[in-house]
Amino acid sequence: MNSIKTKTGYLTFLVTFIFSAFALVLAPGCGGSQGRDPILGIGDFPVPIPVPDTIRPQVTVTVPDALAVAVPTSTKIIATFSEDMNPATLSGASGIANFTLCASTISPCPTPLVGGTVSYVASARSATFSPTVLLAATTTYTATVTTGATDLAGNALGGNKAPAPAASNYVWTFTTGAVADLTPPTVTTVFPADLATGVCPNAVVSATFSESMDPSTITTSTFTLQTSGPPLGPVLNGSVTYDAATKIASFAPSSSLVNTTTYTATMTTGVKDVAGNTLASNKVWTFTAGPVSTCNAQAPSLLSAKTFGIIGGSAGMTNQGTLTVINGDIGTTAASTAVTGFHDAGPGCTYTETGDNVGTVNGKIYTAAPPPTIACPSEGTAQTFAIAKQARDDALTAYNMLAGLAGNSGAANLGGLTLAPGVYQAPAGTFRIQGADLTLDANGDANAVWVFQMATTLTVGGPGAAFPQSVTLINGAQAKNVFWQVGSAAIINAGGGGTMVGTIIAQSGAAFSTAGNMTVLTLNGRVLSLDASVTLVNTVINVPGP
Repeated sequence: MNSIKTKTGYLTFLVTFIFSAFALVLAPGCGGSQGRDPILGIGDFPVPIPVPDTIRPQVTVTVPDALAVAVPTSTKIIATFSEDMNPATLSGASGIANFTLCASTISPCPTPLVGGTVSYVASARSATFSPTVLLAATTTYTATVTTGATDLAGNALGGNKAPAPAASNYVWTFTTGAVADLTPPTVTTVFPADLATGVCPNAVVSATFSESMDPSTITTSTFTLQTSGPPLGPVLNGSVTYDAATKIASFAPSSSLVNTTTYTATMTTGVKDVAGNTLASNKVWTFTAGPVSTCNAQAPSLLSAKTFGIIGGSAGMTNQGTLTVINGDIGTTAASTAVTGFHDAGPGCTYTETGDNVGTVNGKIYTAAPPPTIACPSEGTAQTFAIAKQARDDALTAYNMLAGLAGNSGAANLGGLTLAPGVYQAPAGTFRIQGADLTLDANGDANAVWVFQMATTLTVGGPGAAFPQSVTLINGAQAKNVFWQVGSAAIINAGGGGTMVGTIIAQSGAAFSTAGNMTVLTLNGRVLSLDASVTLVNTVINVPGP
């Protein structure tokens, strides 16, 4: 039996009232044999067959920013990608051909090009163009990453900032200032804080910089962790990453820290900013590990559900409007006819779209049979059903894990609050964000996790339908680390607009905006419904990266 806690009669009334279009099946059943769905109780289904990766990579962050001015003449130019890239296409001779720079506003760049070298740092997913000479002062430059840059699956670059159906170059311009940058970078924030105690033994150590850094200089040699002395213990094994968007370097130890043991973290003068300036001196801080009980918030493993922007349970999903874009997959265990107002890049793979209801899926659509159209025989098959079912089952596992975490009761209305990482439990079974935005503060910890538990509903927006609210992330907080465990249904900004953040896993569906609203609502995360349908109106969903 599922471990989902539900009061069937109450939920049926509540969700029917809110979602008149939902066809709910709220009474869980038990599957009797291995491979049977524990809620739907149907079928033994084939093991999902891996589907080839056809999603194009995109450029997500650049240094300098597009249209930046007064850029130091000593800068390097960096492009960070949405997924792991093929290093051979972004280094050496191939890199020079695929990452170019010129003193012009014309694209493609006319000759002569700026001379330089190109390198790729896998841990940062970043390619760096290093000019061989200082750039000219007060000059506009055009940087281009071409479609010759590919991901590990061989997909060429999609030039816009969303996975694109067509290959295209990524082009941006910036203008230099009068002088080179000679100012050393500094470390502005560290996590754990210096002299902190009771630190979670699974903590990832991080440092936030004052400016954009050269990712190739942030390594296990320049960012280290040791047991404190005297003398200092040997350097711990671990992995180091750098996030260009937040300017945060993270050290993830290979094994858990030891309770009551004090550790010393060091960022050395070997790290450099994009102009080549080093730290003026080593940054050193210490902290003491605590017991496992200090690790309150934990992120579940979404497994196969990770790539999905929407799961429509056993009831499908509906789009209204022409501005909906899903940057990820969508799926349901229902037939393809339960998906309306969407299409993906597959030839003829259109799911009951009309002129007013057109939603773009920059991923795949997974449903049960039949195929959506005669021209799309590869979707709506036993294979796509099996993939949708596995994703839904993995979402259920994550839901149960989130529901089982020990939480602290807080305010029912999260509007206007700034919350540290942790597990928050709705005091009366419902959470709402009304009257003001919610801010999540990671305090420099790029791996900080927030879990919000509610027995019934999540409502974002208001009071009233005309006031959209948003969730804001600061100091290293990331959308991939925010989770909403919703016992019944979620209603997100009925008036349209606003930005919601995190993975919403709901028993009984979700509604984003309301028919007729043209203001785009954005979800940086996922909405995974276990049973009922998901409805969108002019909504953009950006599935978080790894």
